[in-house]
Amino acid sequence: MKRMDSCFLGVAVGFLAYWAVTLLHLLPEAYLFKDYHDPAIAAWNWSFLPLDLFICAAGLSSFWLRRRGHRLASQAALVMLTLSFSSGLQAIAFWVVRRDFDWAWWTPNLFLLLYPLFFLRAACLGGDEPRRAPRDRREVPPPPRA
Repeated sequence: MKRMDSCFLGVAVGFLAYWAVTLLHLLPEAYLFKDYHDPAIAAWNWSFLPLDLFICAAGLSSFWLRRRGHRLASQAALVMLTLSFSSGLQAIAFWVVRRDFDWAWWTPNLFLLLYPLFFLRAACLGGDEPRRAPRDRREVPPPPRA
């Protein structure tokens, strides 16, 4: 669960940092996405704030609950993974519809879309992270000699 906890913390801190930078207008013009100053596009961007804050709350709750061995940790993790996937999907869908392919914005949103897939099974089962299938430990006889 260390990897999932680390990822959840990274995503939560990343979102909080992004919204702080956005609120304080700290991103240089060169890094802003296309039509950033268009009121409709700005509203679209800000419409993600509640979702992103719920993602942070669910991830931090999952981390905190897991540290205390609480049974609701996996449910909070599942909420975070589902919301993260949705956030990434919505952003990528928007960029596709606009035919706007800027890797500076696609990369973090593809991450949000894909990272949940690696932890979904663990969150659903409430157990450890998925591991490789155990190898069959039975002795295999050597092939017959010709």
